[in-house]
Amino acid sequence: MSEKPHKKLKVWQESIVLAKMIYKLTDKFPSSEKFGLISQMRRAAVSIASNIAEGAARNSSAEKIQFFTVARGSISELDTQLEISKKLGLISDNEKTHNKVEEVGLLLYGLIASRRRML
Repeated sequence: MSEKPHKKLKVWQESIVLAKMIYKLTDKFPSSEKFGLISQMRRAAVSIASNIAEGAARNSSAEKIQFFTVARGSISELDTQLEISKKLGLISDNEKTHNKVEEVGLLLYGLIASRRRML
């Protein structure tokens, strides 16, 4: 069986790295955040990779763009949740995580733009 199409995408590969970073980061949060920021941030991070994978599996460019756009929305959610975590003192100014969010966002923006040119 051949490799799944999403696994060849750099944006998907980096989104998996980001999800792992978020899981490790939120492990340090207080247990009172288990159903709050921990859950929200982990779901957003997983959503990014999942929607990229689902988009890559779709046949039409329009369908692909739809899922990639949902992933981009999840990146914005995660970025906001990181900012809230910082403001609450749950994390320090985590430049490495912020840079990874930015990298995945830029890769995804490029992927969406290239798909739109195919329409």
